[in-house]
Amino acid sequence: MDRKFTEILAAKKSTISKRWLEMIIASYPNDNSGFLMNQKDRFSNPVGYTFSTGIDGILEVLAKGEDFAESVQFLNDIIRVRAVQDFTPAKAMAFIFQLKTIVREELEKEIRQNQIYGALLEFESKIDDLALTAFDIYVKCREQIYELRTDELKRMTFTLLKKANLMSEIPDQEFEP
Repeated sequence: MDRKFTEILAAKKSTISKRWLEMIIASYPNDNSGFLMNQKDRFSNPVGYTFSTGIDGILEVLAKGEDFAESVQFLNDIIRVRAVQDFTPAKAMAFIFQLKTIVREELEKEIRQNQIYGALLEFESKIDDLALTAFDIYVKCREQIYELRTDELKRMTFTLLKKANLMSEIPDQEFEP
C-alpha cells in the first residue's frame, strides 16, 4: 500500500475508529446504544469493549498495510457478538462496508491533494477481503447456534418421552442427542 496513504490513515485512525464505533452502535435500538457507547469497562459492558478493541485492532492492521490474517481474531470477536443477536445477515455484516464510507469521508481532502486514489482502491479491496472473511465467520457461528438449538430440542424431546415412559426400551447410551 502507498506509504503516504498509510501515514494519512494512521494520523486519522482515532477519528475513523470513533466514527466506525458510532456506526456500529447506531445499528442497535436506542435504549442500548447509549450504554454501549458510554460504558468503557470490559466487565460492565463486554459488547462495547469487544467492539472498540476489535475495530481498533482491525484498523491498526489495515493502517499498517499488513495482511489482515492478524486481525481475524478481532473480527471473529465482533462477528460472534453480531451472530447471536437478532440481525439479518446483511445488517450484521454492514458495519464492515461502512468503513469504506468513513475512510472516504475522513480522507477525502488528503486523497485529492496527494492524488492517491489507487491506494484508496487497494485499501477498499482489503476491506472487501475482510468482509468475505467476516461472512465465513458469521456463517460458522450461525451454524453452531443452529446445531446447539437442534441438540437442545433433541434432549428436551428425549426427556419428555422418557418421562412419559415411551422410551423405556431404548437404553440411554443408544440415544444421545
